[in-house]
Amino acid sequence: MNCIIVDDEDMSRNIVRHFVEQTSFLTLAKECADAIEAANFLQQNPVDLLFLDIEMPQMTGMELVKSLQVKPQVIFITSRSDYAVEAFEYNVTDYLVKPITYARFLKAVTKAKEVFDAQQPIQLHSKDLYIKSDSKIVKISLKDLLYVEALADYVMMYTASGSRHVVHSTMKGVEKKLNSGEFIRVHRSFIVNIEKIEAIEDLSIIINKKLIPIGASYKDNFLKKLNIL
Repeated sequence: MNCIIVDDEDMSRNIVRHFVEQTSFLTLAKECADAIEAANFLQQNPVDLLFLDIEMPQMTGMELVKSLQVKPQVIFITSRSDYAVEAFEYNVTDYLVKPITYARFLKAVTKAKEVFDAQQPIQLHSKDLYIKSDSKIVKISLKDLLYVEALADYVMMYTASGSRHVVHSTMKGVEKKLNSGEFIRVHRSFIVNIEKIEAIEDLSIIINKKLIPIGASYKDNFLKKLNIL
């Protein structure tokens, strides 16, 4: 995640910079000593995360957030606790009161990363699927994908090579990215690769020894897809 630090105090910027450098998923794009400098930078250089002081000369941190048309996630880092209620009206990710520890900083940026990861779409390119898994992007060959299973706010992708990948996505989101000629929703919790179906028995699909149920509302559409003799 690309981030910038905006604080008129040199020592505060140094501490936050040190914490950013210790955090593998953060990349520092800019340090600004005032909100006006930050506003000018952000007009040309959108970032993912903004570490922002509130009380600064000429323009406050609150005023900077109000002025941004494209808003990154914001973590306020300030010496005043009495702005917290107002700050969260701007849907900020977190609010840290100085002096901050790395443990508290890490908790805040981990929350920001979870939001960032959830916003990353599954990308389909040609016959491959690129997914965001943990802190990296993984390529899955569609011909290797056996089936997808829903797990609350996540999905689990199972492949013929034996690998499994957990992705923060909905089943509807996955359906939109898969070729409907090769993949089909057979249950509210399952999407299958038609080419990988080994048999159908008692309203269950067998793929790689896994029994996958066929939902009543999906049954007719699924059977129409099959070339049954």
